[in-house]
Amino acid sequence: MSVSTVSPEGTWKDGRVTDRVDNYVKFWQKDKSKESAEDNSNRLENYTDVVNGYYDGATDLYEWGWAQSFHFSRFYKGEAFQASLARHEHYLAAKMNIKPGMRVLDVGCGVGGPAREIAQFTDANVIGLNNNDFQIGRARRYTKKMGLENQVTFVKGDFMKLEEQFGPNSFDAVYAIEATVHAPSFAGVYGEIMKVLKPGGIFGVYEWVMTDEWDPSIPSHKELAHEIEFGNGIPEMRPIRDAREAVAEVGFEVLHEEDLAARDDPIPWYYPLEGDISKAQTVWDYFTVWRMSWSGMLVSHNAMWLMEKIGLLPKGTFEVGEALKVAGASLVRGGQTKLFTPMYLMVSRKPLPPA
Repeated sequence: MSVSTVSPEGTWKDGRVTDRVDNYVKFWQKDKSKESAEDNSNRLENYTDVVNGYYDGATDLYEWGWAQSFHFSRFYKGEAFQASLARHEHYLAAKMNIKPGMRVLDVGCGVGGPAREIAQFTDANVIGLNNNDFQIGRARRYTKKMGLENQVTFVKGDFMKLEEQFGPNSFDAVYAIEATVHAPSFAGVYGEIMKVLKPGGIFGVYEWVMTDEWDPSIPSHKELAHEIEFGNGIPEMRPIRDAREAVAEVGFEVLHEEDLAARDDPIPWYYPLEGDISKAQTVWDYFTVWRMSWSGMLVSHNAMWLMEKIGLLPKGTFEVGEALKVAGASLVRGGQTKLFTPMYLMVSRKPLPPA
């Protein structure tokens, strides 16, 4: 885990901000059954604070417990964890027909794992957009270490203000991997993506949504959605139909749409979260799966508690880590019940102007 120093104002040299980490859990009721419309509206209005507070606290754990690519993927039997992540990224790039030399935007790029992989896979030029200084610093450092800094770059920005930052018709392709769920509305962020795409440009997204089987009138279903929100820094989980309708509403032509989690795979996408080392697909994956087990989380969370107490991590980091435990359990339950998917794939095109 990274160690940094903090200024008297509470901003760490690596970009993390103590107050927003410490305030993250306060956006939710401790008793999720008492969540109200007012709580939901508050998170949507303050989505940047919700998301940044979460990732200031969670990024270290994501990298330690998962990878530099903060997303899920399908698994073939015997397929290594890292290979599965890369294949998931390659599949999106192939579906979008990203080609060498294209100018491509990664919306919500994390620490840049997918941007670097897709750039190497396609020879495209990728710009990663992120509103979190801590993650941008990490992304730039990792990219320079790989010698890709002239092909993959990162900028700070709000995905609800893309046209303001980049101007209209700026990109050949735009993708988002499990990121636009953090937006206050699908139509809002998809509309911004539409504006910065060139006519004929392609938008590809892996979206987090509740499936058609999810019914918010059922208390256990509603509670599951709130747990996913709380555990993953999401202002509001939405049904799959909202994503479908939003893409059409802003004017995209849908070329392909599919819930990849609905495929009959022998190894479920959520298996690493179960923490059952007997299910690890390769020798190295034993360590990856162990980190998500009760003993692995005990080690990491106790270390985090100690580091926070002695001032090596921002106050509130441990509580964000505790939220991640809720995330793991709720995502597994959502996958097992088919009420949630992290890989609803939509590939769409911005229409060409009339001839």
